[in-house]
Amino acid sequence: MSENSPILSMPYIQQAQAQKHVTHNEALRILDGAVQLAVGSRQLANPPATAEPGARFIVASGGTEAWAGHDGEVAVSELGGGWHFLTPRTGWLAWIEDETQLAVQRGAPDGWTAAATDTADTLGLNTTADTINRLAVSAPATLLTHEGAGHQVKINKADSDQTASLLYQTAFSGRAEMGLTGMDDFSIKVSADGTTWAEALRTDGATGTVTLPQGAEVDGSITGTAVTQGPADTTPDRLIRAADGYVRGDILGQVSQSAGLPTGALFESGSSPDGTFIRFADGTQICAHRFQTSDTAPTPWTFPAAFADTPRITLSPASAAARLASHQGATLLGVDVNGWDIMGTRRTLYVDVLAIGRWL
Repeated sequence: MSENSPILSMPYIQQAQAQKHVTHNEALRILDGAVQLAVGSRQLANPPATAEPGARFIVASGGTEAWAGHDGEVAVSELGGGWHFLTPRTGWLAWIEDETQLAVQRGAPDGWTAAATDTADTLGLNTTADTINRLAVSAPATLLTHEGAGHQVKINKADSDQTASLLYQTAFSGRAEMGLTGMDDFSIKVSADGTTWAEALRTDGATGTVTLPQGAEVDGSITGTAVTQGPADTTPDRLIRAADGYVRGDILGQVSQSAGLPTGALFESGSSPDGTFIRFADGTQICAHRFQTSDTAPTPWTFPAAFADTPRITLSPASAAARLASHQGATLLGVDVNGWDIMGTRRTLYVDVLAIGRWL
């Protein structure tokens, strides 16, 4: 039978051994130093000037004085002074008090190293990570929260022609992607099958200009300073609201004005037995008619649309012979027209009549 245990090298009590308590106490001393191992430091190469009985240290490289030749071993302070040493085996764990971390004995050549590190090749939480998806999480949700201020999630790429993005998938087939995909412009693209992609939005990385390569459909209102603020707004490069501008459906209709600005159609026209008229959004009105004058008295013409002030009248006789036409008594509603020959005698003749004025 061996005299010492294979792991901690504790002495066995031998058959017919005298003073068995000596062997028993030595084994207890080894256990007392090795069990629940916590050391004050692993940075000291020479013994501290004072140490409480039972204080433990991992001897740093180049041990001196009583620690000479015990590099990497556990030095245990003895009651009454002195030290005894434990030779650690691969896999021992020790709490390092001055570092507040756990160390593991990894054997030569590493020796004592941190048991937990801030780096790992892969990490899978409730699933398996691989060399591509080195961090993998299978859960109903993943929370990244603050610790008293803000919080950022950073996705970094090596070069501008690489990709840094968020990829959204259905059954591991891509459906949407947003980020810097092969360039430094921010883009959003979508796919119905994970193979063919359509770019929906791109923001120029240098200017911030947004383009919509596939067009846009807006069901709600577009507001803000990028659109006109009213019918009087003529700021360059602003989008014109339908209420502020004109489309084909607004050009013809009933004209109107408010505070000098059109509030209705651009052009209004109409006709009656008394002729035709056209009104413009700026307030101009033109009335026209052809009728036959009387050879006995002035012929009244009632305007097909009333004027807001007395219009200017233009007459043109429609005759191959030398004839004249004159008017008199123009009002907002009409005018009297006369037909003459060059001798001043009233004649029956056709006259083209034009009245120009304002409808407001």
